[in-house]
Amino acid sequence: MNFIVKVVNSVDRASEWSGRAIAWLVLALVLLVCYDVAMRYLLQSGSIALQELEWHLFALIFLLSAAYTLKHDEHVRVDLLYGSRYFSDKHRAMVNLSGSLFLLIPFCILIIYASWPFAANAYAINEVSSDPGGLPYRFLIKAAIPLGFLLLLIQGIAEIGRNILILKQLSDVKE
Repeated sequence: MNFIVKVVNSVDRASEWSGRAIAWLVLALVLLVCYDVAMRYLLQSGSIALQELEWHLFALIFLLSAAYTLKHDEHVRVDLLYGSRYFSDKHRAMVNLSGSLFLLIPFCILIIYASWPFAANAYAINEVSSDPGGLPYRFLIKAAIPLGFLLLLIQGIAEIGRNILILKQLSDVKE
């Protein structure tokens, strides 16, 4: 059990660090959008590259902060029964464990498997934006897809460990 505790704590620290680092992209995105809007409406001067950068930053925020969101249990969940008083801590841990094992982990593996050639091909051809004045190095944003789901997969494994520890702790209390 000590090994599981060490793995969970290590993954949690990494997710916390990456989530806090990605949070700075939110500030960058807000500043960029304000600048873009001011340029467009005050000076009638727009930029395709700025608009693409806004979408790229949004994609990075969304993809790379998923593990952080899962760590803090702030992800989207349908709480019909889970949040009710009828679900005990044991039931919640069992739902989290089965959801991670049968939904989250396979989905992350599927997305990593499917997106890897997508990003690798973009790198191989040095893909750039098809829009005039767009951004180069499109493979960087495409590489964020498997990276984001890899981070989510690792955090999902930590969540499995955490729920195993919760179930073990609850069974020790009853004995």
